[in-house]
Order: sequence, then C-alpha cells, then structure tokens
Amino acid sequence: MNAVDEPILRVSNLSKTYAGGFEALKDISLEIQKGEIIALLGPNGAGKTTLISAICGIVRPSSGQVTVAGFDIARDYRKTRALIGLVPQELTTDSFESVYNTVAFSRGLFGRAPNHAHLEKVLKDLSLWDKKDNKIITLSGGMKRRLLIAKALAHEPRVLFLDEPTAGVDVSLRKDMWKIVKELRESGVTIILTTHYIEEAEEIADRVGVINNGEIILIESKTALMQKLGKKQLILDLSESLSALPAAINRHDLAISDDGMKLTYTFDTQSERTGITALLDDLKAAGIQFRDLNTTQSSLEEIFVNLVDESSEKNSAAVNGAAAE
Repeated sequence: MNAVDEPILRVSNLSKTYAGGFEALKDISLEIQKGEIIALLGPNGAGKTTLISAICGIVRPSSGQVTVAGFDIARDYRKTRALIGLVPQELTTDSFESVYNTVAFSRGLFGRAPNHAHLEKVLKDLSLWDKKDNKIITLSGGMKRRLLIAKALAHEPRVLFLDEPTAGVDVSLRKDMWKIVKELRESGVTIILTTHYIEEAEEIADRVGVINNGEIILIESKTALMQKLGKKQLILDLSESLSALPAAINRHDLAISDDGMKLTYTFDTQSERTGITALLDDLKAAGIQFRDLNTTQSSLEEIFVNLVDESSEKNSAAVNGAAAE
C-alpha cells in the first residue's frame, strides 16, 4: 500500500472486556481513509461509545491496536491525541467561563500556539461568534452542542469523532450541523459519527457501519449497502379484488393485501433477472388485470433493523449453544 492509500485511521483486532467479564468490544477491525465520513449505527449498549473511547485513548483496550496517521495510540499517545478531536455525548463545560476562553483553552491543552484567526473562523462557522463573550451557562442546549464542536476543532484535528452530535437538538439545528460536517470533510477532516438517526447516516455518510453486541456486523459504502441488502418491491393495484392467489402465479414471491386489491412482488436488486416480465406474463395468462404499478426500495432504516435483529438472534443462539454444552 502506498502512502496515498495509507488509511488515516486503522483499528486492528480491538477488544475490550471489563473486570466483571462483560465484552464491550469483540475483535473489531476497520480502516478509514482521509476525508471520509463514516456513520456508526447501533442500538443502545452496542459498543459505539466504547469503540470511540478506545480509539481516542480514553479507554484502554484489552487487546488490539489503533493507529492514527501511522502513529500508535498507545506508544505515541500525545501525538495521536493531538490529531483527534472528540465531541462527546455529554455537555461537559465550565458553565461560568466565556465561549471564547473555553475554546482557546482547549487549543492550548494540545500544545498549539494561540491563533485568534483560526478560533474566530471556527466560532463564525458554528454561528457562535456573536456569543464569544457570553458565559456558557447562558447558552441554549443547541448552542452548547455547537460549542462542544468548536472545542474539538480548536486544535485543528485531522480526525473528528462526533458521539451522537445531534441528540436532543431540533431538526433545523440538526440540518445546520450536517452542513458543518460536510464543510469539514471538504477541508480534509475525516469524520466518524455515531448516531441513532438513520436519516443522518443517509444524508451525510460515505460509508455506514452497523455495530451490535460489541461487533461490527458490516461496514459498506452507503450506496453499496442499499444495493446489496435493499429489496425492491413492485406494487400492483388490481382492477378487481382477488380472494386468493391463483395457482398459476404461486411460483412468484407475491403478497396479497387484506382487501385483495393489491399484489406486492419482492425481488432482489442484484439479480440479473428480476422476474417481473415472467410475473406480468403469468398475470395476463391468469386473466388478472391491474390499473397501476409502482416500485419502492428498502430504506436504510429497514436494512439496519433487519441487520441488528439477525445479529441479536445469532448472538442469542451462540449463548444458548454454549450454555447447553
């Protein structure tokens, strides 16, 4: 692999088991390229925050390795930590300090020389410049979340972690933050965010990772994920109600609505043949007429729910199997 292709972040066989025996992370490996936006989706307790904390050096992993720009997070902690910005879930700030001083202090923590122009740009980009002299206690919840991002960007990190960045904020503020994230990516910052909002991943992520029970189930480009796991459906509005499916069309994957006025045909988007032509021929031969037809495709939310359900079922089966032995 040449230097151009060297990932900005590499996680190799990372595991974390706490003293009580709970496995928070199980042999996680992933590579992230410079300028990517990765969204990590997963239910509560899936391991998202533990993974971020381990990568940032806040939690010591039980095994495995993390490198940032080629530097090991354990051996070169100060160097790697200076390359990382972290926006935590919790609003942890000094309530009686001013906005500007808080951001300037964060920059100094990482050994960066004072740079008023950079801090001014960060605060203006986040619509905080007019609040620069305000005490943090006077800010709204949304403004405090923007301040957390400003603090994380103060030392000019190359990798930015956003742990549930839009949790508890209104829709308009969420969209403002999406815009900020896209602009950061354009400036060369690599962004990894955890989120509960599927539309957030759909809107801004290049790749989507799904994590459950401490394991990454998969990580794919958003487009490839939709194509690979998304199912398309052809919905036919019938001219007359059907009480049951005729035997002549039973070979097709069809569902009939309760009122008998709709047929839904599910097909694989990756298959060379969709089977639609054969279905329409069989419908015509059976004398079934339709007034209209349209297609729909699985959303990222449906794919995510199915993946998590499958992962949980496999994990439960493994636990039961081990208990039986």
